[in-house]
Amino acid sequence: MFGLRLWDMHGTFHGRLQVVCGPMFAGKSEELLRRVRRAQLAGLAVEVVTHALDERHGAGQVASHSGLSVPSHSVPDVASLVRLIRGRELDLLAIDEAQFFGLDLVPAVGETALAGVTVVVAGLCVTFDGRPFEPLPALMALAEDVTKLTAVCAVCGDDAAFHQRVRDDDVGDASVPTAAHVGGVESYQARCRRHFDVRR
Repeated sequence: MFGLRLWDMHGTFHGRLQVVCGPMFAGKSEELLRRVRRAQLAGLAVEVVTHALDERHGAGQVASHSGLSVPSHSVPDVASLVRLIRGRELDLLAIDEAQFFGLDLVPAVGETALAGVTVVVAGLCVTFDGRPFEPLPALMALAEDVTKLTAVCAVCGDDAAFHQRVRDDDVGDASVPTAAHVGGVESYQARCRRHFDVRR
């Protein structure tokens, strides 16, 4: 996948935007890491970035729930991300937890792809109360490739396109869908449409 470069009629290479999205526990970070490792095996120049809000696995790494991990740079915002990659000749830029970067991420990754870099963005496309979680919907609309993953419903085992907050005592305003609360199985469960309770 990464060994094939796309050239236009003027001989200019253009990168691509690839989005990996879904609810919590769907394997988004694991898929991101798989693509990063393939690119590294191919000898490509790779940078891995995650948002500074996500410290579940410690600073300086992207990790999946299954235990896979790679070193990464942790940045607090899009401006810091742009400074990190400015002037570098990258083949692949991998961004995890993209939902925390906000809509400013959309033009930034578009310009990066136009400069010839394949950008893989992974993140939540739905909030805990079942609403679209920007910037993932916007990125999905503009991407060449979209991989939408599902988790396993904690109630019945069916495909789960949602995740539900099951513990509210350690968070702020539960009515704010974009609240930057980072949690795991102690606070959230994957749910199918039938068992997702939007009233919670």
